[in-house]
Amino acid sequence: QVQLVESGGDLVQPGGSLRLTCTASGFQLRNYAIAWFRQAPGKDREGLSAISPTMGNGNTYYLDSVKGRFTISRNTAKNTVYLQMNDLQPEDTAVYYCAAGHPGLRVAFLDGTDYGTWGQGTQVTVSS
Repeated sequence: QVQLVESGGDLVQPGGSLRLTCTASGFQLRNYAIAWFRQAPGKDREGLSAISPTMGNGNTYYLDSVKGRFTISRNTAKNTVYLQMNDLQPEDTAVYYCAAGHPGLRVAFLDGTDYGTWGQGTQVTVSS
């Protein structure tokens, strides 16, 4: 069964850090474009960061507003993708999702329609 599971969400104070983990089962993450999205209450889903499959260029891509604060990375041995988030602010509060791209997608960007397998999400709350 193809499945993605996010973990690592928590309550954190402004300026704090979290690392989110996306763990795959039933397929190898290295062969797929993987992206992180978030959705805050009453707002549209927002793409944050993506990493291309190793068979593609393996490059990473970031939403401008998170560049320098968020870092996406892949651990092939553990079949996981991480999102390291630093200097978190209240506006980062949302449910965070990871998603796997459609087979054959070689370059990862942040268009949600490129992604067909989604996790259930993990809550990140930034508050003092």
